Amino acid sequence: MPLELRSDIAAHRIDLETLLAGIGNQCLDQAARDAAAPNFAWHQSVFGNADSAAPHPGQPSEGSLSGQVGVVLTGLFRSMAAYSHFGHDRLLMLDGEVYRHNAQNMSMLFLSDNAASVHPALWRAMQAADAPDSPYDGDALSQRLDAAFAEVFGRDCAVLWAATGTAANCLALASLVQPHGGVVCHLEAHIEVDEGGAPGFYLHGAKLMLAEGEGAKLTPQAIAAVIDPIRNDVHQVQPHAVSITQASEYGRAYTPAEMAGIAAFCRERGLPLHVDGARFGNAVAFLGCTPWEACEGAAVLSFGMIKNGGMSAEALVFFEPGLADVARYRRKRAGHLQSKGRYLAAQLLAMLEGDLWLQNARHANAAAQELASAARGRLLHPVQANEVFLRLTAPEREALRGQGFSFYDWGDEAARLVTAWNSKTEHVTALARAIAAL
Repeated sequence: MPLELRSDIAAHRIDLETLLAGIGNQCLDQAARDAAAPNFAWHQSVFGNADSAAPHPGQPSEGSLSGQVGVVLTGLFRSMAAYSHFGHDRLLMLDGEVYRHNAQNMSMLFLSDNAASVHPALWRAMQAADAPDSPYDGDALSQRLDAAFAEVFGRDCAVLWAATGTAANCLALASLVQPHGGVVCHLEAHIEVDEGGAPGFYLHGAKLMLAEGEGAKLTPQAIAAVIDPIRNDVHQVQPHAVSITQASEYGRAYTPAEMAGIAAFCRERGLPLHVDGARFGNAVAFLGCTPWEACEGAAVLSFGMIKNGGMSAEALVFFEPGLADVARYRRKRAGHLQSKGRYLAAQLLAMLEGDLWLQNARHANAAAQELASAARGRLLHPVQANEVFLRLTAPEREALRGQGFSFYDWGDEAARLVTAWNSKTEHVTALARAIAAL
């Protein structure tokens, strides 16, 4: 088994189907040989099982190894699965017995909107796209993207698909910034904290220039505080662009007035503006403004779809269409020009159809507001999207997990709860009541 796959098995909870799919590449003695990763207990604690003595996911807890592999292989060839969209339930037939496997470990998930399922409309769209067409982005669906997004934003744009938010952000920035330049962003921006150095990789060493701001939001004053002390000479990195996140990493939305102020400052300083819109739909839904007002002045927007019910497609929306010509070459060089791009285009178009992206965002936002209402004085930030940051002690967090709620700790005395397009009303209400009762 490749080293990467062994690491994944050691570090993550892997459901039965994933384990079955990977077993064909696994050495017979692999399970007995690998030790659990040091942080495996941390992953268990997320789901409230920190004290359990579960074995390594690839390691049998009893019986001979050959016998266990035999059972797995027998189950592999006899397995039959049925999919239930909202509950992620799967019925597995193993040795004639039917078991119900729940991919969410029977807990109520508030970990991340990345953990949410794919909206059925996108599955239907991908199935409808399953016919011969031109490869790469020459297919009919990809060719419709410019016009579809131009209708949403009320202006001409050029749109490219990408498979991940990280790729979308980095390809956008690489179209704006030279390797010897810098990008001004918040010190807690996703591109700084959560993208594994990808911006530096894609931008060939361009520097992230970190600014401060409440709620992970920038202001013209905060940007000026970073760039004004920089001398205009070859000995110092010069700013080439500004990147902000809408909604921010703490779920704070930039109002149209705030966006206009940042855009005006960037125009005055000659700095193109990139907007990381991983939760752009949530911001627009909260603000009640037009999509353009939520990103006014941007040269390029990373339009998030995956967190909002998508599967594997994000949109790079260039409001300066000429920049897309640069990004096309960079996307190919980076290995992100998928040969069957029609399936990514199908997802994006399906999300725009009937404003599904806004419907999904409104549902997630409403769920977050219900939690916020129950939190009373515990809120660390105003809830303006689908993230809720709460003051919760360790015993309080464990009490909630003991009731079946899963979420991430946020430091020693807080937690982050994230709602999604498919958050179940009964789960949200149950969590709200549990928080209020603490």
